[in-house]
Amino acid sequence: MRELALNVMDVAQNSISAKADLIRLTVEEDTAADRLTIRLEDNGCGMTPEQVKSVVDPFYTTRTTRKVGLGVPLFKMEAEMTGGSFSVWSQKGEGTALTAVFVPSHVDMIPLGDMAGTVRLLITCNPDLDFVYTRSRDGRSFTLDTRELRAVLGGEVALSEPEVSEWIASYLQEQTAVVEGGNEE
Repeated sequence: MRELALNVMDVAQNSISAKADLIRLTVEEDTAADRLTIRLEDNGCGMTPEQVKSVVDPFYTTRTTRKVGLGVPLFKMEAEMTGGSFSVWSQKGEGTALTAVFVPSHVDMIPLGDMAGTVRLLITCNPDLDFVYTRSRDGRSFTLDTRELRAVLGGEVALSEPEVSEWIASYLQEQTAVVEGGNEE
């Protein structure tokens, strides 16, 4: 993949397929430590220990539409190619958590990409699911929690409504700019 945001989109689809109704995505940068950590957690059906061992194998997939599953293996490879690490935790009936740690200064580091666009797409294309997105960099952070949006909207307006989707896009872009640039706007 050409950017990590696309990896995240692909891996998040696994959470959706696993019947998760809450997906947490955390993107945390620590420039002093030269680390970028991406963590994706869900409350889906989880995996057996055997499935956890197999999930990083590109020739293992639970999909019936194709015989290979490249999302998690590519995500793992991207992290490890930078000198980072990758881990998977899962418990049957409880959910799954993937953590990828990258070394941004490494020559093999690919761009983070449009994470705000990815999050917006995940939310608006899956309006019945809840997402908690946290973005942080060097002590600055913000969180978008769709459960809070639902409370404000009163359950009468879907997260997929164009006006809501536009607000989500603007909010994510503005807050990302503050976190990345430190600009208080």
